[in-house]
Amino acid sequence: MKPVIICGGIGSKMWPMSRSSMPKHFLPLIGNKSLFQLNYEALRKKFLPSEIFLQTNEVQAQIAKNQEPEIPDENIFVEPEMRNQGPATGFAAAQLIKRGFGDEPFILVQADVLREPDDKFIEMIDEVAKLASSGDKYITGGFMPKSIVGGVDYLVKGNLVTEENGVSLFEVADYIDRTEEEKIKQYLGTDKLLLHANHTTMAPNNLVKMYQTYKPEWYQPLIEISKGGDVPTEYAKMPKGAIEEVTKQVYKNGGAVVAQLPFNWVDFGTWESVANYMDDKSMYNPEGVYEIDSKDNFVYKKDKKYIALIGVEDLIVVDTGDALLITKKDQTGKVGQVVDVLKTQERVDLL
Repeated sequence: MKPVIICGGIGSKMWPMSRSSMPKHFLPLIGNKSLFQLNYEALRKKFLPSEIFLQTNEVQAQIAKNQEPEIPDENIFVEPEMRNQGPATGFAAAQLIKRGFGDEPFILVQADVLREPDDKFIEMIDEVAKLASSGDKYITGGFMPKSIVGGVDYLVKGNLVTEENGVSLFEVADYIDRTEEEKIKQYLGTDKLLLHANHTTMAPNNLVKMYQTYKPEWYQPLIEISKGGDVPTEYAKMPKGAIEEVTKQVYKNGGAVVAQLPFNWVDFGTWESVANYMDDKSMYNPEGVYEIDSKDNFVYKKDKKYIALIGVEDLIVVDTGDALLITKKDQTGKVGQVVDVLKTQERVDLL
């Protein structure tokens, strides 16, 4: 198995801390360590540095090297531009084929989430590796949602394929697009519905064959890259698109398996999610914050500035020195709109 940590986004909903020069997965959010570091350290429990790969852009590659210097330079796949998850997933496969690992399964590990406990994550890797080594099914991951989560897709569990070491793998019986709210509601609360949480696992050669069948306009450039072709030239030939342009076809024809995640999937998508996590773990104990007749507020700041809150509740306050965010917790999903405005104003210094 070849784990490939993948990162490249900025996490605009985590502005003003998360920026292009230091995206959210590199911020020291948990115990002074970044999500990237925590995921890398989890993989190091099983893999040597030479067995772990990283896929990102040029800027973030340097940040990653600064945080984890032992990553070999030759194990870093640099995307020349952003073309969305479909081309990016294929790029990882092409780079592994180029290095002679075409028949060895790989797993994509998103760097912007936390997996707890990480021992369960490693156990899942072991089980999906067995299945990927013995067949050509596309393998992904999912977990049972407690409520409807917007902006994500869902999978319906079919027959049990295998269950070992607390890891259950199921056939994918159906794929539900995020826009199909009524269909999602029909399955919500049953043991059949899983929120799709990625973890693409497959032998690179098999993944590229899948692209050949369902997305030939991605396939040919990837083949050229795997043969040593010019990466910027070939990568630019691939139309932007989501991996679902391929996988939703596979889901519906019985060609996919989903691992029900045996660990907690913590997605730090907004400041509210960070605040809730730190509260649940009793990790929130800010210095230099004083509250009067206030409750359930969350303050995150970079310097020693003293902050007083009076008569307010359920607020998020993020101070970076050059920018200040104040929002209700349940409105943090709109923070990305601020970033959109800053882009139109060409405030590169705040992006």
